[in-house]
Amino acid sequence: MAVNMVVSAADEVAANPPTTITANTQSSALITNKAMKQRKPLQIAEQGIFSVGGVVLQSEGTFNPEDLWEATGAGQTLHADHANVMYQIPVKADEAPMIFLHGYGQSRMGWMTTPNGRPGWSDYFLREGHSVFLVDQPRRGEAGTTSVPGIITNKTLDQRWYTQFRIGRWENNKSVVYEGSQFPNDDASVDQFFRQMTPDTFMKTDTGFDFDPVVVGKALATTVDEVTTKTGEKPIVVTHSQGGGPGWLAATYTNNIAGIIAIEPGNPPAAGSDAYKAIDEKKIPVVFYYGDYIDNGDPAISATAFWQGRRDNAKKFAEEMNANGGNVTVIDLPKEGIYGNEHFIFQDKNSDEVAAHVEKWIKKNVK
Repeated sequence: MAVNMVVSAADEVAANPPTTITANTQSSALITNKAMKQRKPLQIAEQGIFSVGGVVLQSEGTFNPEDLWEATGAGQTLHADHANVMYQIPVKADEAPMIFLHGYGQSRMGWMTTPNGRPGWSDYFLREGHSVFLVDQPRRGEAGTTSVPGIITNKTLDQRWYTQFRIGRWENNKSVVYEGSQFPNDDASVDQFFRQMTPDTFMKTDTGFDFDPVVVGKALATTVDEVTTKTGEKPIVVTHSQGGGPGWLAATYTNNIAGIIAIEPGNPPAAGSDAYKAIDEKKIPVVFYYGDYIDNGDPAISATAFWQGRRDNAKKFAEEMNANGGNVTVIDLPKEGIYGNEHFIFQDKNSDEVAAHVEKWIKKNVK
Protein backbone atom coordinates (compact mmCIF):
# COMPACT_ATOMS: atom_id res chain seq x y z
CA MET A 1 0.00 0.00 0.00
CA ALA A 2 1.48 3.34 -1.04
CA VAL A 3 1.34 6.13 1.53
CA ASN A 4 1.62 9.77 0.52
CA MET A 5 3.89 11.79 2.78
CA VAL A 6 3.76 15.18 4.49
CA VAL A 7 6.98 16.69 5.76
CA SER A 8 8.05 20.20 6.69
CA ALA A 9 11.52 20.82 8.09
CA ALA A 10 11.90 22.40 11.55
CA ASP A 11 13.64 25.51 10.21
CA GLU A 12 10.69 26.18 7.93
CA VAL A 13 8.12 26.31 10.72
CA ALA A 14 6.94 29.84 11.40
CA ALA A 15 6.50 31.33 14.83
CA ASN A 16 2.76 30.72 14.48
CA PRO A 17 2.55 27.54 12.39
CA PRO A 18 -0.59 27.04 10.30
CA THR A 19 -3.18 24.58 11.48
CA THR A 20 -4.12 23.21 8.10
CA ILE A 21 -3.42 19.62 7.20
CA THR A 22 -1.71 18.93 3.93
CA ALA A 23 0.00 16.17 1.99
CA ASN A 24 2.90 15.99 -0.43
CA THR A 25 5.50 13.49 -1.58
CA GLN A 26 8.61 14.79 0.16
CA SER A 27 10.27 12.15 2.37
CA SER A 28 12.15 12.40 5.65
CA ALA A 29 15.89 12.85 5.30
CA LEU A 30 17.92 9.90 6.54
CA ILE A 31 20.66 10.63 9.02
CA THR A 32 23.97 11.28 7.26
CA ASN A 33 27.48 10.12 8.07
CA LYS A 34 28.38 13.76 8.75
CA ALA A 35 25.60 14.06 11.29
CA MET A 36 26.74 10.86 12.97
CA LYS A 37 30.28 12.16 13.25
CA GLN A 38 29.00 15.33 14.92
CA ARG A 39 27.48 13.31 17.77
CA LYS A 40 29.40 12.68 20.95
CA PRO A 41 31.03 9.22 20.94
CA LEU A 42 28.92 6.52 22.53
CA GLN A 43 31.17 4.67 24.99
CA ILE A 44 29.61 1.92 27.10
CA ALA A 45 31.33 0.60 30.22
CA GLU A 46 28.66 -1.96 31.11
CA GLN A 47 25.41 -3.26 29.73
CA GLY A 48 23.00 -6.04 30.51
CA ILE A 49 19.42 -7.10 31.02
CA PHE A 50 17.47 -8.35 34.01
CA SER A 51 13.95 -9.03 35.26
CA VAL A 52 12.66 -7.49 38.46
CA GLY A 53 9.54 -7.68 40.61
CA GLY A 54 6.59 -9.87 39.74
CA VAL A 55 4.83 -12.83 41.33
CA VAL A 56 5.13 -16.61 41.38
CA LEU A 57 1.99 -18.70 40.97
CA GLN A 58 2.04 -22.35 42.06
CA SER A 59 -0.57 -24.99 41.45
CA GLU A 60 -1.53 -27.69 43.90
CA GLY A 61 -0.14 -31.16 43.66
CA THR A 62 3.31 -32.56 42.97
CA PHE A 63 5.28 -32.22 39.77
CA ASN A 64 6.28 -35.56 38.30
CA PRO A 65 9.33 -35.21 36.02
CA GLU A 66 8.48 -38.58 34.48
CA ASP A 67 5.14 -37.17 33.34
CA LEU A 68 6.22 -33.66 32.36
CA TRP A 69 3.64 -33.30 29.58
CA GLU A 70 0.58 -33.91 31.74
CA ALA A 71 -2.03 -31.24 31.06
CA THR A 72 -2.88 -29.79 34.49
CA GLY A 73 0.47 -28.30 35.49
CA ALA A 74 0.21 -29.94 38.91
CA GLY A 75 2.87 -28.75 41.37
CA GLN A 76 4.39 -26.35 38.83
CA THR A 77 5.08 -22.62 39.00
CA LEU A 78 4.60 -19.58 36.78
CA HIS A 79 6.85 -16.55 37.15
CA ALA A 80 4.85 -13.57 35.91
CA ASP A 81 4.08 -9.84 36.11
CA HIS A 82 7.73 -8.76 36.35
CA ALA A 83 9.41 -5.93 34.50
CA ASN A 84 12.24 -6.64 32.08
CA VAL A 85 15.00 -4.04 32.09
CA MET A 86 17.80 -3.51 29.59
CA TYR A 87 20.52 -1.14 30.77
CA GLN A 88 23.65 0.62 29.58
CA ILE A 89 26.16 2.50 31.69
CA PRO A 90 28.47 4.95 29.91
CA VAL A 91 32.20 5.14 30.58
CA LYS A 92 31.72 8.60 32.07
CA ALA A 93 28.56 8.17 34.14
CA ASP A 94 28.56 11.55 35.86
CA GLU A 95 24.85 12.36 35.66
CA ALA A 96 21.78 10.89 37.35
CA PRO A 97 20.66 7.48 36.04
CA MET A 98 17.42 7.47 34.05
CA ILE A 99 14.65 4.88 33.87
CA PHE A 100 12.42 4.97 30.78
CA LEU A 101 8.89 3.55 30.84
CA HIS A 102 6.85 3.31 27.61
CA GLY A 103 3.15 3.95 27.05
CA TYR A 104 0.19 2.03 25.67
CA GLY A 105 0.90 -0.51 22.95
CA GLN A 106 4.62 0.25 23.10
CA SER A 107 7.84 -1.25 24.44
CA ARG A 108 11.33 0.03 25.26
CA MET A 109 12.05 0.05 21.51
CA GLY A 110 10.50 3.52 21.31
CA TRP A 111 13.27 5.02 23.44
CA MET A 112 16.04 3.26 21.50
CA THR A 113 15.34 4.38 17.95
CA THR A 114 13.02 6.47 15.80
CA PRO A 115 10.74 5.43 12.92
CA ASN A 116 13.22 6.87 10.41
CA GLY A 117 16.18 5.05 11.96
CA ARG A 118 17.87 7.82 13.94
CA PRO A 119 19.23 7.09 17.42
CA GLY A 120 16.62 7.46 20.16
CA TRP A 121 16.65 9.20 23.50
CA SER A 122 18.49 6.36 25.21
CA ASP A 123 21.56 7.08 23.07
CA TYR A 124 21.18 10.83 23.53
CA PHE A 125 21.18 10.70 27.32
CA LEU A 126 23.96 8.10 27.39
CA ARG A 127 26.11 10.62 25.54
CA GLU A 128 25.22 13.18 28.20
CA GLY A 129 26.57 10.93 30.95
CA HIS A 130 23.39 9.24 32.17
CA SER A 131 23.11 5.51 32.73
CA VAL A 132 19.88 4.39 31.06
CA PHE A 133 17.51 1.63 32.14
CA LEU A 134 14.86 0.74 29.55
CA VAL A 135 11.78 -1.04 30.88
CA ASP A 136 9.41 -3.45 29.20
CA GLN A 137 6.58 -3.17 31.68
CA PRO A 138 4.81 -6.26 33.08
CA ARG A 139 2.72 -8.09 30.48
CA ARG A 140 4.40 -6.37 27.54
CA GLY A 141 7.27 -7.17 25.20
CA GLU A 142 10.02 -9.23 26.83
CA ALA A 143 8.07 -9.14 30.10
CA GLY A 144 5.01 -10.71 28.49
CA THR A 145 4.30 -13.54 30.95
CA THR A 146 1.10 -12.65 32.79
CA SER A 147 -0.74 -14.01 35.81
CA VAL A 148 -4.03 -12.96 34.21
CA PRO A 149 -5.15 -14.63 30.95
CA GLY A 150 -6.00 -12.34 28.07
CA ILE A 151 -6.76 -12.22 24.38
CA ILE A 152 -4.40 -11.06 21.64
CA THR A 153 -6.58 -9.52 18.97
CA ASN A 154 -5.93 -9.16 15.27
CA LYS A 155 -8.42 -6.31 14.95
CA THR A 156 -7.22 -3.62 12.50
CA LEU A 157 -6.74 -0.56 14.70
CA ASP A 158 -3.59 1.22 13.46
CA GLN A 159 -5.45 4.32 12.34
CA ARG A 160 -7.36 4.63 15.64
CA TRP A 161 -4.09 5.06 17.49
CA TYR A 162 -2.54 7.21 14.77
CA THR A 163 -5.45 9.63 15.29
CA GLN A 164 -5.47 9.43 19.10
CA PHE A 165 -1.72 10.11 19.10
CA ARG A 166 -2.45 13.46 17.38
CA ILE A 167 -0.34 12.78 14.32
CA GLY A 168 -2.95 14.11 11.91
CA ARG A 169 -5.78 12.70 9.81
CA TRP A 170 -5.73 9.39 7.96
CA GLU A 171 -7.68 9.87 4.75
CA ASN A 172 -7.99 7.85 1.55
CA ASN A 173 -5.39 5.37 2.80
CA LYS A 174 -2.89 8.17 3.34
CA SER A 175 -1.14 9.63 6.35
CA VAL A 176 -1.99 13.33 6.29
CA VAL A 177 -0.12 15.13 9.06
CA TYR A 178 -0.40 18.68 10.34
CA GLU A 179 1.45 21.45 8.56
CA GLY A 180 4.93 21.78 10.04
CA SER A 181 4.79 18.31 11.61
CA GLN A 182 8.01 16.76 12.85
CA PHE A 183 6.61 13.24 12.46
CA PRO A 184 8.81 11.31 9.97
CA ASN A 185 6.05 10.73 7.46
CA ASP A 186 7.68 8.84 4.58
CA ASP A 187 6.45 5.37 3.61
CA ALA A 188 9.15 3.41 5.43
CA SER A 189 8.90 5.46 8.63
CA VAL A 190 5.11 5.14 8.83
CA ASP A 191 5.49 1.39 8.40
CA GLN A 192 8.14 1.26 11.14
CA PHE A 193 5.97 3.37 13.45
CA PHE A 194 3.05 0.95 13.19
CA ARG A 195 5.31 -2.10 13.56
CA GLN A 196 6.69 -0.92 16.91
CA MET A 197 3.23 -1.41 18.44
CA THR A 198 3.26 -4.27 20.97
CA PRO A 199 0.19 -6.05 22.45
CA ASP A 200 -0.61 -6.40 26.14
CA THR A 201 -0.80 -10.11 26.88
CA PHE A 202 -3.46 -9.65 29.59
CA MET A 203 -5.84 -7.41 27.63
CA LYS A 204 -9.48 -8.45 27.18
CA THR A 205 -10.53 -5.30 25.31
CA ASP A 206 -9.01 -3.23 22.53
CA THR A 207 -9.29 0.09 24.40
CA GLY A 208 -6.61 -0.34 27.06
CA PHE A 209 -9.11 0.20 29.88
CA ASP A 210 -8.13 -3.06 31.60
CA PHE A 211 -4.56 -1.84 32.03
CA ASP A 212 -3.41 -2.42 35.64
CA PRO A 213 -1.32 0.59 36.75
CA VAL A 214 -0.73 -0.87 40.22
CA VAL A 215 1.03 -3.97 38.85
CA VAL A 216 3.19 -1.79 36.63
CA GLY A 217 3.75 0.84 39.33
CA LYS A 218 5.03 -1.74 41.82
CA ALA A 219 7.38 -3.24 39.23
CA LEU A 220 8.63 0.23 38.33
CA ALA A 221 9.27 1.04 42.00
CA THR A 222 11.25 -2.19 42.38
CA THR A 223 13.23 -1.18 39.29
CA VAL A 224 13.93 2.21 40.90
CA ASP A 225 15.30 0.52 44.02
CA GLU A 226 17.38 -1.90 41.94
CA VAL A 227 18.88 0.97 39.95
CA THR A 228 19.64 2.89 43.15
CA THR A 229 21.49 -0.12 44.54
CA LYS A 230 23.36 -0.76 41.31
CA THR A 231 24.46 2.83 40.64
CA GLY A 232 24.54 4.30 44.12
CA GLU A 233 22.29 7.14 42.94
CA LYS A 234 18.57 7.80 42.89
CA PRO A 235 17.27 7.65 39.29
CA ILE A 236 15.05 9.96 37.29
CA VAL A 237 11.89 8.26 36.03
CA VAL A 238 10.85 9.15 32.46
CA THR A 239 7.35 8.08 31.45
CA HIS A 240 5.24 8.40 28.33
CA SER A 241 1.48 8.44 27.86
CA GLN A 242 -0.21 5.54 29.70
CA GLY A 243 3.10 4.91 31.49
CA GLY A 244 2.49 8.16 33.37
CA GLY A 245 0.04 6.50 35.78
CA PRO A 246 2.52 3.88 37.05
CA GLY A 247 5.11 6.65 37.28
CA TRP A 248 3.00 8.50 39.83
CA LEU A 249 2.13 5.30 41.71
CA ALA A 250 5.78 4.25 41.94
CA ALA A 251 6.37 7.21 44.24
CA THR A 252 4.15 5.51 46.84
CA TYR A 253 6.32 2.36 46.89
CA THR A 254 9.85 3.82 46.93
CA ASN A 255 11.76 6.74 48.40
CA ASN A 256 14.40 6.65 45.69
CA ILE A 257 12.90 8.69 42.82
CA ALA A 258 15.06 11.74 42.05
CA GLY A 259 12.61 13.29 39.61
CA ILE A 260 9.78 12.48 37.21
CA ILE A 261 9.73 13.54 33.55
CA ALA A 262 6.27 12.85 32.15
CA ILE A 263 6.01 13.02 28.35
CA GLU A 264 2.35 13.66 27.49
CA PRO A 265 1.03 11.42 30.29
CA GLY A 266 -2.56 10.68 31.08
CA ASN A 267 -4.00 12.57 34.01
CA PRO A 268 -1.77 13.52 36.95
CA PRO A 269 -2.59 11.98 40.33
CA ALA A 270 -5.80 13.28 41.85
CA ALA A 271 -5.53 15.59 44.84
CA GLY A 272 -5.65 13.58 48.05
CA SER A 273 -4.64 10.29 46.39
CA ASP A 274 -1.73 8.27 47.77
CA ALA A 275 0.37 9.12 44.72
CA TYR A 276 -0.38 12.83 45.08
CA LYS A 277 0.57 12.75 48.76
CA ALA A 278 3.78 10.80 48.06
CA ILE A 279 5.01 13.27 45.42
CA ASP A 280 4.08 16.19 47.67
CA GLU A 281 5.62 14.85 50.86
CA LYS A 282 8.81 13.63 49.17
CA LYS A 283 9.09 16.87 47.16
CA ILE A 284 9.88 15.01 43.96
CA PRO A 285 10.54 17.49 41.13
CA VAL A 286 8.18 16.87 38.22
CA VAL A 287 8.05 18.19 34.67
CA PHE A 288 5.36 17.58 32.06
CA TYR A 289 6.08 17.93 28.34
CA TYR A 290 3.33 18.55 25.78
CA GLY A 291 3.76 18.89 22.05
CA ASP A 292 1.98 20.79 19.32
CA TYR A 293 -1.51 20.56 17.79
CA ILE A 294 -3.28 20.77 21.13
CA ASP A 295 -4.46 24.36 20.94
CA ASN A 296 -4.32 24.32 17.14
CA GLY A 297 -5.34 20.74 16.39
CA ASP A 298 -8.30 19.69 14.29
CA PRO A 299 -11.41 20.43 16.40
CA ALA A 300 -13.36 17.75 14.54
CA ILE A 301 -11.08 15.04 16.01
CA SER A 302 -11.85 14.07 19.60
CA ALA A 303 -8.14 13.66 20.41
CA THR A 304 -7.71 17.45 20.24
CA ALA A 305 -10.05 18.08 23.16
CA PHE A 306 -8.73 14.98 24.94
CA TRP A 307 -5.19 16.36 25.07
CA GLN A 308 -6.38 19.84 25.94
CA GLY A 309 -8.05 18.33 28.99
CA ARG A 310 -5.00 16.31 29.99
CA ARG A 311 -2.72 19.35 29.73
CA ASP A 312 -5.18 21.53 31.68
CA ASN A 313 -5.23 18.95 34.47
CA ALA A 314 -1.43 18.94 34.53
CA LYS A 315 -1.43 22.72 34.94
CA LYS A 316 -3.90 22.49 37.81
CA PHE A 317 -1.75 19.82 39.45
CA ALA A 318 1.31 22.07 39.11
CA GLU A 319 -0.49 25.04 40.67
CA GLU A 320 -1.64 22.97 43.64
CA MET A 321 1.74 21.35 44.21
CA ASN A 322 3.75 24.54 43.83
CA ALA A 323 1.45 26.38 46.24
CA ASN A 324 2.54 23.81 48.83
CA GLY A 325 6.27 24.18 48.14
CA GLY A 326 6.50 21.66 45.32
CA ASN A 327 8.54 21.85 42.12
CA VAL A 328 6.27 21.06 39.18
CA THR A 329 6.63 22.52 35.69
CA VAL A 330 4.40 22.13 32.63
CA ILE A 331 6.29 22.62 29.37
CA ASP A 332 4.17 23.58 26.36
CA LEU A 333 6.72 23.11 23.58
CA PRO A 334 5.24 25.63 21.12
CA LYS A 335 5.57 28.30 23.82
CA GLU A 336 9.24 27.33 24.03
CA GLY A 337 9.61 27.91 20.29
CA ILE A 338 9.63 24.19 19.49
CA TYR A 339 6.94 23.35 16.95
CA GLY A 340 5.54 20.37 15.10
CA ASN A 341 5.56 17.65 17.76
CA GLU A 342 2.81 15.08 18.09
CA HIS A 343 2.35 12.57 20.91
CA PHE A 344 5.66 10.77 20.27
CA ILE A 345 7.86 13.78 20.96
CA PHE A 346 10.93 11.61 21.52
CA GLN A 347 10.61 9.99 18.09
CA ASP A 348 10.05 13.10 15.98
CA LYS A 349 12.65 14.57 13.65
CA ASN A 350 13.52 17.23 16.25
CA SER A 351 13.79 14.72 19.11
CA ASP A 352 17.34 15.81 19.93
CA GLU A 353 16.19 19.41 20.32
CA VAL A 354 13.57 18.36 22.84
CA ALA A 355 16.07 16.09 24.62
CA ALA A 356 18.40 19.06 25.02
CA HIS A 357 15.54 20.96 26.66
CA VAL A 358 14.95 18.01 29.01
CA GLU A 359 18.65 17.88 29.89
CA LYS A 360 18.57 21.56 30.88
CA TRP A 361 15.61 20.87 33.17
CA ILE A 362 17.48 17.96 34.78
CA LYS A 363 20.58 20.05 35.47
CA LYS A 364 18.48 22.79 37.05
CA ASN A 365 16.06 20.70 39.08
CA VAL A 366 17.48 17.27 39.95
CA LYS A 367 19.96 17.33 42.80
